[in-house]
Amino acid sequence: MRRAGVVRTAGPLADVPGAADPRGPAAPDARDEAARPEAGSPANQPFPAPTLAWHRRGAYSGRIMASLPPHRILLNLVLDGLIGMLALPAALWIAAPGGAGPESRLWWALALPGAGLSLLAAGLPVRLPTQYWRYAGLPDLLALAGASVGGAALFWAALHLPGVWRPANPAFPVAHALVLTALLAAPRIAGRVRHVGRAAGDANGSGGAPSQSVLLVGAGDGVDLFLRALAQERTPRYRVQGILSLRARQTGRRIHGHPILGTAEEIGEVLDRLRAQERLPDLIVLAGPQIQGVALERLLDAADRHGVPVRHAPPRLMLIETQARRGSAETGADPARRIELRPVSIEELLDRPQVPLDREGMARLIQGRRVLVTGAGGTIGGELARQLAGFGPAELVLLDHGEFLLYEIELELSERYPDLPRRAVLADVRDEPRIRRLFEELRPELVFHAAALKHVPMVERDPLEGLLTNAYGTRVVADAARAAGASLMVLISTDKAVNPTSVMGASKRLAEMYCQALDRQARTERKSGMMRCVTVRFGNVLGSTGSVVPLFRRQLERGGPLTVTHPEMRRYFMTVREAVGLVLQASVVGAEDREDRPAELAEGGIFVLDMGKPVKIVDLARRMIRLAGLRPEVDVEIRFTGLRPGEKLYEELFHGQEPPRETRFPGLLMATPRTADAALVGRAIDEIAAACRAGARRAALAQLARLVPEFERSSSESSGEPSGTATGGSPESGGLGAAS
Repeated sequence: MRRAGVVRTAGPLADVPGAADPRGPAAPDARDEAARPEAGSPANQPFPAPTLAWHRRGAYSGRIMASLPPHRILLNLVLDGLIGMLALPAALWIAAPGGAGPESRLWWALALPGAGLSLLAAGLPVRLPTQYWRYAGLPDLLALAGASVGGAALFWAALHLPGVWRPANPAFPVAHALVLTALLAAPRIAGRVRHVGRAAGDANGSGGAPSQSVLLVGAGDGVDLFLRALAQERTPRYRVQGILSLRARQTGRRIHGHPILGTAEEIGEVLDRLRAQERLPDLIVLAGPQIQGVALERLLDAADRHGVPVRHAPPRLMLIETQARRGSAETGADPARRIELRPVSIEELLDRPQVPLDREGMARLIQGRRVLVTGAGGTIGGELARQLAGFGPAELVLLDHGEFLLYEIELELSERYPDLPRRAVLADVRDEPRIRRLFEELRPELVFHAAALKHVPMVERDPLEGLLTNAYGTRVVADAARAAGASLMVLISTDKAVNPTSVMGASKRLAEMYCQALDRQARTERKSGMMRCVTVRFGNVLGSTGSVVPLFRRQLERGGPLTVTHPEMRRYFMTVREAVGLVLQASVVGAEDREDRPAELAEGGIFVLDMGKPVKIVDLARRMIRLAGLRPEVDVEIRFTGLRPGEKLYEELFHGQEPPRETRFPGLLMATPRTADAALVGRAIDEIAAACRAGARRAALAQLARLVPEFERSSSESSGEPSGTATGGSPESGGLGAAS
């Protein structure tokens, strides 16, 4: 079996965003918003549209050329000056073939250096002396032409001084500019051709170790930029065999001499054809973020059939920087900087196109208001804080019981939003006096309640803690928010609350019931200032603390095995940015009395995010092994450990008696589970909390079963269960709660 060292270099371990972040994927910055586009972005796209290198002369040429040593600049000045002098007699001959030129030696003695100085003077504004000839491109040739025209114009103006001989042909300056352009361009083009030819020879194995053949997949700009960066390597590690475009009309054409063999959708046919010709590539390289989700999965399936690994090219800004570093390698910069490909992440496979969101409505809801987020150090709470901060609240309060995670999110926001008024508060949502004092002091207008215990097996082992945090903690926060005059509270719920078989799921269902009751009361009585309660239910988020993806990555680093509880285990998945974006969308719909709001809200309806189709966990494991360049059951074992207490094979988003109902908002569905009077549910939660504090486990669980009759606990004891197995979980834990 291949061991950890191999996996670390080949798999999605080292370069996958969010792999080591306990709060899940962070919002992208200027270097790494590639993501995700989140098919991107998202809620997932990762880069602000960067400008291509050849359009950024100031950033590209400036960084490369500013470090040129003085002797190289001096050499360029001398050579360009000599070219300017040589161009003068050639231009005179072209302007008047066979005609008489100036006979005065003094004229020639002054005109030749004058022609050279004119060219140098015109070349300074366009940085002509700082050009690297071997890296000359279109911007350099345009600058060269401008310098030639300027130099010819300056020299022609000097010839109009009194008593100075000048050619009779008025077209002389045009001929002079053309000759200058040709003579300046010839050595630069020759240097460029020689450099490219040498790189091509090295890529074919004549310059050392043989390079890997690659098939590029992507749109024109991304492919163009990758090829330009590759051409600048002294000894390229990759040799482009062909290109797959995104549009059928491009098939048969060429980019930098490389043929477009077909489209990305035709990759199976193209690979079959190349295999028949014994030209199967060593790698498939994605040259842009355009291919994600289902299209990427089809491409990976075709590549898997032929045993060809798939990698991502670096983002555009990193390619530009790589070009800059290579250009400056002549001056002592790191010449070993190369194009570094990265593995395809599992998040990209499960990503979906972003649904349209009401950003204006979110801004109206959040901007200028005091906002509080509980569980702000967790995956969902942290992403809520990031996205809320972008809408400019009057104050953002981050509340969490975990010191380190709270410190991390507060530090991140202080760096990204230094002018945002914010406050980090260490507090336990179960501490009613403390929470009431905080809310009275802070007076939040919007409360997002993400704090919860959500790891299924751990809550099964300590059910009283789960009940106190998930059910009683929600009641404490809701009551404190209402007493402090908050206008809206949003509860983050889970698919485990539907037909729960775990204490975690049942406790979250009880929290749903209390918030439903408060919201129904507010909407029915229509009293001014009564707090609305919006509940949002969804499944697993990728990359979160304790979820299956980080677990599988850790197990791959160790060389396996990958542990899965059951071959038929299925879970819903969603990226954290997409989930939080839809949570904010539901908040806007639920907070406003708008004509298009779902009628079910008045009946205690709750929002359910459209999670798509469930994914088999064993298929996820196999895919991650393949993405690491390994073979399931050959290089890495998949081991089934059996269901743990509280777990289900299939998660549900709707109870059998609450069929999903469409809304006018993409990505949002409605459910109408039963509800009850807020006072009755509140008293029952208080009784459960009292039993929990007294250690009366049996009484607390019996009361829970009466309140949530569909709750069927799979086991009463969970101690000694194996940890570190991928199963199911919650929005916070990715639902695939695995103790590591």
